[in-house]
Amino acid sequence: MSSAISIPSRPHNVVAASVSPTASSIHDRMLFRKDSTTFAIRQPKVLHPVENEDLRLLILENISQEAVKTFREQGFHVDHSAKAMSEDELVEKIGSYHAIGIRSKTKITERVLKAAGKLLVIGCFCIGTNQVDLLSAAKAGIPVFNSPFSNSRSVAELVISEVIALSRQYFERGFEMKNGIWNKQSKGCWEIRGKTLGIVGYGHIGSQLSVLSEAFGMRVLFYDVVNIMPLGSARQVDSLATLLSESDFVTLHVPELPETTNMISKEQLAQMKKGAYLINNARGKVVDIPALIDALKSKHLAGAAIDVYPAEPGANGAPFDDQLNAWSSALRSIPNVILTPHIGGSTEEAQRMIGEEVSSALVRYLNSGTTLGTVNFPEVDLRAITLEENHVRVCYVHNNIPGVLRQVNEVLSPFNVEKQYSDSKGEIAYLMADIADVSSSDVNSLRERLSKTSANILTRLLA
Repeated sequence: MSSAISIPSRPHNVVAASVSPTASSIHDRMLFRKDSTTFAIRQPKVLHPVENEDLRLLILENISQEAVKTFREQGFHVDHSAKAMSEDELVEKIGSYHAIGIRSKTKITERVLKAAGKLLVIGCFCIGTNQVDLLSAAKAGIPVFNSPFSNSRSVAELVISEVIALSRQYFERGFEMKNGIWNKQSKGCWEIRGKTLGIVGYGHIGSQLSVLSEAFGMRVLFYDVVNIMPLGSARQVDSLATLLSESDFVTLHVPELPETTNMISKEQLAQMKKGAYLINNARGKVVDIPALIDALKSKHLAGAAIDVYPAEPGANGAPFDDQLNAWSSALRSIPNVILTPHIGGSTEEAQRMIGEEVSSALVRYLNSGTTLGTVNFPEVDLRAITLEENHVRVCYVHNNIPGVLRQVNEVLSPFNVEKQYSDSKGEIAYLMADIADVSSSDVNSLRERLSKTSANILTRLLA
C-alpha cells in the first residue's frame, strides 16, 4: 500500500476535530455546534485496550518526573529507574512491559525486541534514536518516538560557552587554580568578536547557534546537504572543505549515519585553519578521535571540545578510560581540550520539555493509536471519538504487500466504518479505522479475524 486512503465520516453540523486529553495534533481541536448564542463543547472519549490489561511502562535513565507523573495520571503502572539497563537485563525484564522510555545509554537491540512480547511503543527521551534498532522495531509493529527539538537551545548555549572557554583557555586556568597554581597569561587567548564560526548541519540547533553567535559579533558560515535559508547574516557555503578552511571554530550538528561516520578525519582536520578549534556535540562516531589527537598534539589545532564519544559509560561514576576507548588517556592529557559527559541537553528546561513531548506522544499512541511524530513508522491519525459516539477503534499494523486492504475491508464489511486512514513506510503499513455500533461479542470476533489475516503484524482494538 503506497497511497493513503481516507473514508470520511457521516455528515455532521460540526467542525470535525477534537481536543486530545494530553496534547495537540492536527486533529486536536474542539468539536462545537454553533447557534445564535452558545457553543456546545463535545468532549473526546478516553479509549482503552479491549483486552482490559493494565498497561505497564518501564522508564529508565532518570527521565523527568513530570513524564512519570503524566503516565501515572493516565492509570499506567510505571517502574522508574535512574540507571540504564544492559542488554541482558532488558532481555530478562522487558517481557512484562507494554512501553519503555530511555535516553541514550540504554540500547534496544533486535535481541531485546525479540524478548519484548508485549511491547507496543518505545520513547527516546532525547534527540537521537541510534540506540534503537529502528528497522527491527518497525517489523515488530513498534513505533519509536523521540524529541528532536526540545533541547536545541540547551545545546546551542553549551556550544557558545565552549567557544569562549576555548578561546580564553579558562578551562585550563580554572583547573590550575583548583590545584593551587597561579598562571595568568594572555598568549593564545582571543576575543570571539570578529572570528568565524563554521556550523556543520544547519538544523534546529545549528540555526539557533547561528543567531546567538552573531549577537557576539561572530561571522557565521554553515554547510548542509540541502539548501537552507540562513538566519541573520549567516552564509551557506558550497562544500565542507570551504567551511573548514575559512572557520576559526568548527562545530558539528549532524545525525549519526553511515555518511557521517568519521566525516571529520585526517583529511578534513588538515583542511582546517592552523590554530582553529573543533567542537563536537553531535554524535560520537562523527569525529575520528585518533586523528583529532594527532592534530592537537602537532599544534595544528589549538583546542577542542567534545561532549559525545563512540563508546560511553553506562552509568554515572563509571570510568572513562582506555578500556572503554583505547585513546581516552591520550585525549585527556592534551591541554585546552574540554571533555564533558554528554551534557548537551542536560538542563532542567530541556529535560522538562523532552519529558512533556515524548510522554505525550506515548500516551497518544497507547490511548488512541496516533503515530504522528514517529521516526520509524507510518504517520497516521484520526480525529478523536467523542463521548456521544459508540465506536471501536481498530489499529492494524501489517506488512506492506498487495491485497491487504481487500482482506481488511472484508472483515469490516458487516459494520459501518465511520472513518479510516492508512499509510505505509517501507515494508510496514498502518491502518486506523473507527467502527460504529460494535457489540462486545463482535469485538472479540473482529480482533481475531484481523489478527489472522496473512499480513498482520499487530492488531489492537481500543474502545
